Amino acid sequence: MRSRSTRKSVLLGTTLLAAVSFSGSLLAQELRLITWGGYAPDDVVAQFEKETGIDVKVTLSNNEDMISKLRATGGAGFDLAQPSQDRIVGVQRQFNIYKPIDYSRVNTDQLQPSMVKATQEATELNGQYYGVPAVWGTSGLVVHSSVADVVKDYTDLCDPAVAGQVSYRLKRPTLIGFAFAMGMDPFAAYGDPDKYADILDKVEDTLIDCKANVKTYWTGGDQLLALLRTGEVKAAMAWDAGGWKLNAENPEIRFVAPESGALGWIDTFAIPRRAENEDAAYQWINFVMRPEIAARITNAAGNFTASKGAEAYVKAELRDAYRASFNDEAINNIKWYPPVPPGLEAMEGQVLDRVQAAN
Repeated sequence: MRSRSTRKSVLLGTTLLAAVSFSGSLLAQELRLITWGGYAPDDVVAQFEKETGIDVKVTLSNNEDMISKLRATGGAGFDLAQPSQDRIVGVQRQFNIYKPIDYSRVNTDQLQPSMVKATQEATELNGQYYGVPAVWGTSGLVVHSSVADVVKDYTDLCDPAVAGQVSYRLKRPTLIGFAFAMGMDPFAAYGDPDKYADILDKVEDTLIDCKANVKTYWTGGDQLLALLRTGEVKAAMAWDAGGWKLNAENPEIRFVAPESGALGWIDTFAIPRRAENEDAAYQWINFVMRPEIAARITNAAGNFTASKGAEAYVKAELRDAYRASFNDEAINNIKWYPPVPPGLEAMEGQVLDRVQAAN
């Protein structure tokens, strides 16, 4: 029979072990988030911490850096990441740094169905999904009201009525946008290099014919905004947040979703393979996609989120500019970027070089 002192020692040891375990569980309540600037505003983090008791450690990053960090650790070091939707499947296939999303733990009622569908399609691998839509943006047209009746799609930038008043980049979004405006579907041809090359040939001819209309091929965002502010350029292929920024300065300038569809990207939520606090990751996803919280991310980042109805809580000038650009039809017509197969970007680069060199 054990002595009373022995029983006390056992009881004390058990109590200490429980205290250590409890303390450890408290210490484990941390969410390590790797994300883009503006996606985790201080006030949003503070409210999440207050509501959940989970501390949030934010690391600011970009696609390349996220991939590099997660590759180096085999998917460890973070509980939640936010890569773009077209930067997941290829990386996962090659490096196995993410784990599948458990959509039963995601409050999809808060999310725009078209964006859930687009993200699932873009991040599906072996029958499982690896991303949840978070923040999105598009490229389309930024147009001055004086030429708005002329420029309604990408190929309208080649209309003689806007000769010398046009700008776009010699980058792959221009190739993709022109292809759609010409009645082709470049994304559907991603799996057929010969068909894709045929599409690129047609777009190349159009862009060469269009060169006389181009004031300059813009290379930096500040450069383009300056050209539009001064009126040197009246119509450009550009990104939505830039157009909305100009609209706040001059209501005569608007971002327009092209008739053939704006080109869309989605930054997602993805869970690293060796995440230590998966529960906190899902809590964060569902918290920040609440409409009134998501609106604060839009106000901070300038881009809208996949949260359904969040625009009602966004700053009035940004909300009004968004609604002027995107009705439900335009949202549903966005052409979301799928993952790019190997070799396509090299083909595109050769086309862009020939367009640049053409007289």
